[in-house]
Amino acid sequence: MKKEFPETVSYNRFIELQKKAFLPMCVFLQTCCLGEYPGVSFIDSTPLRVCHIKREKQHKVFDGYATKGHCSMGWFFGFKLHIVINDKGEIIDFLFTQGNIDDREPLKNENFLEKVFGKLFGDKRYISQTLFEKLFIDGIHLVTKIRKSMKNSLMQTSDKVLLRKRALVETVNDELKNTYQIEHTRHRSVDNLLSNLISGLIAYHFLPKKPSLNSEVVDEKRVRKAALIELTLI
Repeated sequence: MKKEFPETVSYNRFIELQKKAFLPMCVFLQTCCLGEYPGVSFIDSTPLRVCHIKREKQHKVFDGYATKGHCSMGWFFGFKLHIVINDKGEIIDFLFTQGNIDDREPLKNENFLEKVFGKLFGDKRYISQTLFEKLFIDGIHLVTKIRKSMKNSLMQTSDKVLLRKRALVETVNDELKNTYQIEHTRHRSVDNLLSNLISGLIAYHFLPKKPSLNSEVVDEKRVRKAALIELTLI
């Protein structure tokens, strides 16, 4: 695209100018690139590694910023990205934290859940009776799977179906990492890490076909099928 951009700068100068675009990109992301909330949402966190875990003590770029954390894939050194999406695969809100922050901590932040109401589906890492009661008072019903050591509880059939669809948010994380490269180990400053993260979220907004649920057809059929199975068992 050299014809469209005849006066391009060098790579080093581009990295320097990238910092100046951070604030305008944040404003653009918050005002134009976040989806609407329909009353059903999915939450998940994903690690953003800045180096291999074995080189954590040698790493200098994010010294004092990045921390050691643990996820389903094991230990990592870096940060975490927490996102909330709707059934259309659109990002409703996001939060960037250190790697050692518990996944339930962002749910205690009122600003993070300002746009959220209704049903919020998460994995077992979000299990907390205190957090459930706090969110329920604020009009948010947190739905998660139970651990083997916990007693079984009654759940609506529609909630069971949507809980099985929670992998949608993991697909979005996979798109952000592999297609828009929000995670890599070539950063040379904190400012450029944040700029790269924001630009990746903006680019995902313009993805023509996002991962989504066919809520009108798929969910209705599965709800009926699950209801028939429950009646048969009874």
